[in-house]
Amino acid sequence: MRCNHVRLNCGITMPLIGFGTYSYPNDKKTTEIAVHNALEVGYRHFDTAKIYGSEPALGNAINKAIYRGEVEREDIFLTSKLWGSDHHDPVAALKQTLKNLDMDYLDMYLVHWPVKLKPWVNYPVPNEDDFENLDLETTWVGMEKCLEMGLCRSIGVSNFSSNKIEWLLDFANTPPVVNQVEMHPMWRQRKLRKTCGEHKIHVSAYSPLGGPGNAWGSAAVVNHPIIQSIAFKHQATPAQIALKWGLSKGSSVIVKSFNEERMEENMGSFDLNLDDEDIFEIEKLEEMKIMRGEFHVNQTTSPYKTIEELWDDEI
Repeated sequence: MRCNHVRLNCGITMPLIGFGTYSYPNDKKTTEIAVHNALEVGYRHFDTAKIYGSEPALGNAINKAIYRGEVEREDIFLTSKLWGSDHHDPVAALKQTLKNLDMDYLDMYLVHWPVKLKPWVNYPVPNEDDFENLDLETTWVGMEKCLEMGLCRSIGVSNFSSNKIEWLLDFANTPPVVNQVEMHPMWRQRKLRKTCGEHKIHVSAYSPLGGPGNAWGSAAVVNHPIIQSIAFKHQATPAQIALKWGLSKGSSVIVKSFNEERMEENMGSFDLNLDDEDIFEIEKLEEMKIMRGEFHVNQTTSPYKTIEELWDDEI
C-alpha cells in the first residue's frame, strides 16, 4: 500500500487513511476488537491520545498481532498526543504513553491543543480555573527533546490555526510535520491548508465525515443532497465521497468506525475518482463548523467563549 502513503517533511512516510480510536465511553475490550478487525482489513495507521483512554487497548491489540506474526512493528504508523495538562513535561508524558501502549517509540507525537491546563486536569471539559498561560516555545523544546531521545520519529500539532502555525515556526528548530484538524466538505480549511502548504506541513483531517454518531458531531455532511447525489453517480456511499474529497485535497483522513463493514467501506474511498464537476459542487456547500473535538469548549466557564476564539477565529 505504499502508493497510499504521504511523505512528510522529515522524510518518513505515513498511510493516508488512519484509524481513530476515540470513543466515549471508552471500552478496552471493544477497542481492542476493533483494532484487531482494522488490522485485518488493512489499516496500518492508528491514532490515539492520552485523553481518549484508548492507548492500552490499542497497544495490546497491535502487540498481539506482532506476536502472532501478522504484522511487523515497522508496518505500523502510530500516533498519540500531548494533553494540555502535560505541557510542562512532554518527555515524561510521552514515556507514560509508551508505557500505556507497551511500545518503544511512536511514529508521530502531536501537541493535542494549543492550550495549557493545570497538571491535574485529565478530563475533556476543562473549567475556567483549569487554564494556564501557554508558553508554546517551552512546550516545543520538550517535543523536540522527545524526538532527539528517539521516543518518536516525528512531531507535529493538532488544532493549530494559521496564526499559531506562524507563531510556532518563529522559534521551532524542528518544524511540525503535521497539523491534524477537523476538515470535511462542510469545513474545508482553505486558509489553513494554504498556510500549511507554504511551510510543507501536512494537513490531516479528523472527523472527515463531520462526526456523525458522536454527541458533538452531525450527519449534515453525509446527509447533504449534493454529497448523496455524487455518491449515487459513482455508485458509492456518501462517506466514501466525503473521504475522497479530503484525499483529493492532499490530506490524510482519520476515520473512526468500529463497524467492520464500514471499515472496509472507508478503505474503498481510495478506488474512487471525483471529477472536476464533483469537486465544484462540493465547493459550493455552505461552511458549517460542526466539530468541537474531544476537547469540548465549555462556553459558560471557558475563557475561550467559542472554538473560533480559541483558534484566533480564522482556522
